[in-house]
Amino acid sequence: MKLGLIGDVHAEDERLAAALAIFREHETDGVLFVGDVADGLGDLDRCVALLATANALGVRGNHDRWLVEDSMRSVRHAHERRALGARALAFFEALPPTREIQTPRGALLLCHGVGESDMVRLNPDAFGYELETNDALAALLTQNRFALVVGGHTHQRMVRRFHARELRLEGDASLVFVNAGTLARDAVPCCAILDFDASAVRYFELEDPENPFASEVVPLPL
Repeated sequence: MKLGLIGDVHAEDERLAAALAIFREHETDGVLFVGDVADGLGDLDRCVALLATANALGVRGNHDRWLVEDSMRSVRHAHERRALGARALAFFEALPPTREIQTPRGALLLCHGVGESDMVRLNPDAFGYELETNDALAALLTQNRFALVVGGHTHQRMVRRFHARELRLEGDASLVFVNAGTLARDAVPCCAILDFDASAVRYFELEDPENPFASEVVPLPL
């Protein structure tokens, strides 16, 4: 089983199209996106159409929530709710905060931040107090239901196992958190393939959407 992973989109339609082409080339079994489709310099309507055509499964990010609420429209490169067509508005209104997906390695939680919160950050180098005060991550570890979590929000790629003991929690629960990064042009644009057969996450660089290339392969610690 292989799943194409798309991080925060931010209306980058050209890079989104390039990512989906990579997934087709590698014959992925599905496409997941972590939200923040809205608020960026590209074509938002095309992003919605591309994700719909690819039958991608996704969740809402904080920018998508703000767009539907018509709030925080002073953020950089904000889209306006009144400018959305009926199809795009229905797309954003239908996005759930999380999705649960069954995989060969156990249950996968798809979210934007961490769990139900689309504003909680989980950085790849987090440790100590930063982890111990991450209540959203603690809740997932206490629940001990998900083998994997695919999230976004930070724009930083990550494949890391988190253990209950790192948060000073009782028990031996753990989960693997995967962040596919972002398509945003002001970061390091990339996408990823979660390959269960190879037990790896493969990253693809998308700075130049006309010339994407495979880069990092990270073992999946499951």
